[in-house]
Amino acid sequence: MAEPRSLEPEEWAFWDAWMRAQRLLTSDLERGLQRECDISKAEFSVLVTLWQAGGREMRVGELSESLDWDKSRVSHQLTRMEKRGFVKRTQYGADGRRAGIGLTDEGRRAAEKAVQVHGRNIRRHFFDSLTPEQASAIRAWSEQTVDRLRAR
Repeated sequence: MAEPRSLEPEEWAFWDAWMRAQRLLTSDLERGLQRECDISKAEFSVLVTLWQAGGREMRVGELSESLDWDKSRVSHQLTRMEKRGFVKRTQYGADGRRAGIGLTDEGRRAAEKAVQVHGRNIRRHFFDSLTPEQASAIRAWSEQTVDRLRAR
């Protein structure tokens, strides 16, 4: 059986540049959300997921699955967001267990503002610097990578 090939120096340099670019882009986008909207990336993820649900409540398990987070993380995040007035939990059943989660009016306003701000920042820091050919290549590679890794 052949040993796996290591990366060549130029491949390591490419990989390092790619990872550094991702970290810097992610960090700058997160700072934009914090500075302009006073929300974290985690709060943004929850707000947008609930906002895209079109006003319907989601079960906590459904939200967890949609975000690809474990239920404990979602629960802790929802507790913090409930304290900020962004989300409301709905109790069902005679035992009063919490089963649903939805946006408050404040949460809906925060989501709508954050989508505008985040979209503008993504455009400025990412799309505006790409040619159409580069954007097409990155999209094709990204979709191929997602498909390949999900198939595992």
